[in-house]
Amino acid sequence: MDHSAHDHVGAPGHAAHRDHHGHGGHDDGGHPAGASWSTAAKATLHCLTGCAIGEILGMVIGTALLWGNVETMALAITLAFLFGYSFTLFAVRRAGLDLKSAIKVALAADTVSIAVMELVDNGIIAMVPGAMDAHLSDGLFWGALLGGFAVAFVITTPVNKWMIGRGKGHAVVHAYH
Repeated sequence: MDHSAHDHVGAPGHAAHRDHHGHGGHDDGGHPAGASWSTAAKATLHCLTGCAIGEILGMVIGTALLWGNVETMALAITLAFLFGYSFTLFAVRRAGLDLKSAIKVALAADTVSIAVMELVDNGIIAMVPGAMDAHLSDGLFWGALLGGFAVAFVITTPVNKWMIGRGKGHAVVHAYH
């Protein structure tokens, strides 16, 4: 998620946006009191964007190189994590975090979300008959891939809502924007 549109970019904590729309409320102790569905959907979309870029790239590379299903899926999953983390990493680096701290934030913010998304998405692709053997020019290839992303989004959004509401996952990024 690009946080540059906020007028408080670089604010050093939640205190600067305690009542900020879309970030969920806070109780009197400054701890998250829950997350809105909108916040969860935005966090999931942020994660899905990085995952989709990496996964599509991995599937295209593996398929184009005529790799086997296991190798292609392994590359796609690896690139999904790489691109998913990189979106958060670049955002928190822009906010002024050093590289080591930014990596820790990206890992804390996105690992569960990406893992759930990849498990669901790749599970669907693997279960659709013929999808893993389809060519890049086949509608089945793209239908299974995009359908998997859609289902992964629907399943991962409540996971992110639950995590953000407990100050975990994408919530850790909010302290740096």
